[in-house]
Amino acid sequence: AVGFAPREIGVMRAYLNGLGFDDARLLNAGLLVRRDEQEEPRPRFRERLMFPILDAAGHTAGFGGRLLGPGEPKYLNSAESAVFSKGRLLYNLSAARGAIRREDRVLLVEGYFDVVRLVDAGVESVVAPMGTALTDTQADTIAGYAKTVFLLYDSDAAGQRATFRTADTLLARSATVRVVTLPEGEDPDTFVARHGRDALEKLLATALDVFDRKVQMLERGGWFADVQRKRRALDALLPTIRATRDAITRDLYLNRASLAAGVAREVLERELAEPSTRRHTRAGRPDAKSPIAIEAAPQVRAGGEPVSAYRSVVPAAASELALIRVMLLHPDRSEAVMESLSRLAEELGDTTAILEGEGGVLRDAVYQSVYDAIGHYGAAAPLEQLAEGLDEPALRLLEEIKAEPGALVDVGRTVDGALARLRERAMVERLSELDRMTPLAEGEEKDILLREKEKLRRELTVLGGRGWKSVRRTAT
Repeated sequence: AVGFAPREIGVMRAYLNGLGFDDARLLNAGLLVRRDEQEEPRPRFRERLMFPILDAAGHTAGFGGRLLGPGEPKYLNSAESAVFSKGRLLYNLSAARGAIRREDRVLLVEGYFDVVRLVDAGVESVVAPMGTALTDTQADTIAGYAKTVFLLYDSDAAGQRATFRTADTLLARSATVRVVTLPEGEDPDTFVARHGRDALEKLLATALDVFDRKVQMLERGGWFADVQRKRRALDALLPTIRATRDAITRDLYLNRASLAAGVAREVLERELAEPSTRRHTRAGRPDAKSPIAIEAAPQVRAGGEPVSAYRSVVPAAASELALIRVMLLHPDRSEAVMESLSRLAEELGDTTAILEGEGGVLRDAVYQSVYDAIGHYGAAAPLEQLAEGLDEPALRLLEEIKAEPGALVDVGRTVDGALARLRERAMVERLSELDRMTPLAEGEEKDILLREKEKLRRELTVLGGRGWKSVRRTAT
């Protein structure tokens, strides 16, 4: 079905009113919307290809609509209501559950068209979480139907990040998670359209366990080749081991990590058992809300681990907020900001960030959730749409920013400054990492680390001007 065209709006409202569905009920169901009490209600879906979304029992709970022409947002779902919740529903579950039980497998894809194309090709055991990150409720539902889940997401960096975030959520439900690797540039929709069901089944047969896929990516990227990168590689693997509920699978993952990194299993077990002494908002990442300043004297943690002597005079979290503010208040700049953040993540080595299921640059969980909403719906989307699925802190931030339309004076300077601060933070993190690694290295490897530390100090001085200084040379 196609969403209402403008000329049909009055006719369709009158028709629905005649069936007993007055405007109040249609507004409550999210089929009509209006900005304020004085505005005439208008259909939520206009000139869109419509996808009915059913609950597990086959009852229509809501709709998803894909825009047929240019504009934003490309996809639009029904508003949250008593019967429709994106976090509880899985697209196509009512039709797929018989095949899922029969085949004892679930194929998880990202979008409506992926589902439709696979079903049309004869692959029935496929569902999608409607473009949102997989929730605990959805993961519980999937794990209740089948033990094995195949993740069939897009092959780009965003798809890979979503893959590994989703995998950890499913491993916590004792699921067996396998990753299907599509050719570069392909998504499930295009792959099946070009190559058919048999080719897809061959990919499924060769799919790797998610942990093996992580190790494979790290090995190919050379992350186990030297001390300085091995720590970061393990930081990308340990959260998945922690998330794994099945005891046997967890034991196998520990052995695999130990062999791949050349680190004793006992050491990894101690790392898993002890709470981290570093502040995090995500695995292996320092807390963005803590300002870092180069002035503090070196400290020593319990156990003798040195704290880096380098800290930034500018809280990087303020820079993350500045970029979110630019995207929301100047939607025409949002795409350029996203591209800049992606490039920065790649420069900083985003393999571990991808494996940790994060963007590699933003650290604050609230800012990241708003950023994800912008990426999904578009920065120009209405406030009520961007707010869908956000928790209370993120919703409050969104409302505060939208209430300050003239808050930014020089947008270009704001973006450039924020990106520079995030680059500074990444360099400081690397210096902290080198501080930990240098005492463990010997010979030529130690010389390489020392040269890198000196290079980073010089770059920080150039990047930060007089705001940067070092009060000590770290121990060599």
